[in-house]
Amino acid sequence: MNKSGRMSRIALLGLVAMSAVWVGCSGGSKSSAPESAAVLLTTLNPGGKAVDPSTAGSITGKIMLDGTPPKPKVINMAAVQSCRKDHIGNPATTEDVVPGDGGTLQNVVVYLKGDFRAYAFDVPQTPATLDQGGCQFKPHVVALMVGQALDISSTDKVSHNVNAMAKVNANWNHTESANAQPYRQSFGRAEVAIPVKCNIHPWMKAYIAVLDSPYFSVTGPDGSFALKNIPPGTYTLTAWHEDYGTQEQNITIGPKESKSVNLSFKTAASSD
Repeated sequence: MNKSGRMSRIALLGLVAMSAVWVGCSGGSKSSAPESAAVLLTTLNPGGKAVDPSTAGSITGKIMLDGTPPKPKVINMAAVQSCRKDHIGNPATTEDVVPGDGGTLQNVVVYLKGDFRAYAFDVPQTPATLDQGGCQFKPHVVALMVGQALDISSTDKVSHNVNAMAKVNANWNHTESANAQPYRQSFGRAEVAIPVKCNIHPWMKAYIAVLDSPYFSVTGPDGSFALKNIPPGTYTLTAWHEDYGTQEQNITIGPKESKSVNLSFKTAASSD
C-alpha cells in the first residue's frame, strides 16, 4: 500500500473511532443536547481573585409561609402498577407547595444576586443528582452551579422521559428506558428555574436552578438557608418558589458581618 493509501486508511479509522465515541456518549438518547455536549468546569471567573475569608460574611434565615397552605392532591398512579406499589400505605402527592416545620416553606431556592465577576469560584466536582423513583422526580427542586455536572438516573422499572424546558440554556429531552444507565448534563448559563417534566407520566415535574455563584440554598423541612463566605458588598437576597414567585430584599454585608433575614410568602388565601 502506498503512502497515500495508508493516510486515507488512517483517516477513515479515525472517523470510525470518533463515530463510536459519539454513539457511546449519546447512549441512544433523544436529547437535543447529548451528554457529549456537556461542558463541565472546575472554576467560574478563573481570572478573578479568591474571596478573602478574613473579611467574608454570611446570611442565614428562614423562608416563612403566611397563611393556610393548600392541601396536596393524591396522585393517581393506577396505570403504572410498579410505581403504585411503591406508594402503598403512603400515597404519592403533589409537591407544588410543601410546608415546613413551624410555618416555613420547603423547596424554595434562596440565592444572592450581585456582580461576582471579580471573584473566582470553584465549581463543585461532585455532581448534583436528579432521580426518578416511584414515578416522581427526587428531589423536587435541585440547585447547582454553572458548569457543574447533573447526573440523572432512574430506579423505576418503567421508562421515563426528562424534558428540560429551559429558556436561557439549551432545551433537552431525554427518553430513558427502564434500568438504563444514569446520564449526565450541565448548564452554561444561570437560570432560575428550569421546569422539568416527564412526557410519559404527566404528573411528574421538577425544577432545576442554575446559579453563577456558590451563594444559594434550597430550603428543606425546617425552611432554613445559609449563605457563607460572602465578600463585603450590597446584594439582593432572592427567594424563588414555583407557585408563589419571587421575594427580594436588598442587603449589605460588611467585613466579617453575619446577618439573619427571614423572607415570607403569602398563600393565595391570605393575599387579600
